[in-house]
This record gives sequence, C-alpha cells and structure tokens, in this order.
Amino acid sequence: MPDKTEHLHGTLDALILKTLSRGPMHGYAIARWLEETTDGALSIEEGSLYPALYRLEKRRVIEAEWGTSELGRRAKFYALTPRGRAELRQRTEAWARFAAAVSRVLLPAT
Repeated sequence: MPDKTEHLHGTLDALILKTLSRGPMHGYAIARWLEETTDGALSIEEGSLYPALYRLEKRRVIEAEWGTSELGRRAKFYALTPRGRAELRQRTEAWARFAAAVSRVLLPAT
C-alpha cells in the first residue's frame, strides 16, 4: 500500500491505471483523455508519461502490445493486468482516505 509521501509523487501512476481501466490505450490517448477529463487542468508531458508507463510495465501492473493507432500509425497499446486492477483499487481507497484527511484540515466544517 502506498505511504503518505507517495500520494504526492505517485499520483500519475494512479491516474494512468484509472485511465486504462476504461480499456487499452496508447500513450498519446492516455494523455489526451486525462487532459480532456480534467478540462485541461492536467497536461501530462511525454517526459513524465512514458517513464511512468515503463515503470508500471516493469512492475507488471500494465502490459503493452504493438498495434495500429486510429491514424494508421504503429503504436504501443497499454492495458491493465489483474495485478494492476488490484493496485488501482488499493490506490483509489488510499487516495480517498488521504483526500478526506486533507479536506478535514483545509475545508471549513459544516
């Protein structure tokens, strides 16, 4: 389970896992979906995205397969593994606890 400091540094991994829970995607599609879903608040640069994908693949929480993109180009498509689905559940639960704790401090009591 992620520790408290990992919430600050490991958020990108959780966002990628959540994105891939929708189905296999190539890197550009992952970045685009995150940007669109957050109304532009999150813009994931290639220099952050691809090292994260490599790290997740190395940990076997995602797997990759070469295929053809919507534009007919060769692209690497990433998909969650069963281990990745389990990690996504754990990270989501941990994030909810973390966000609730921070909210208790930052938001006024109602």
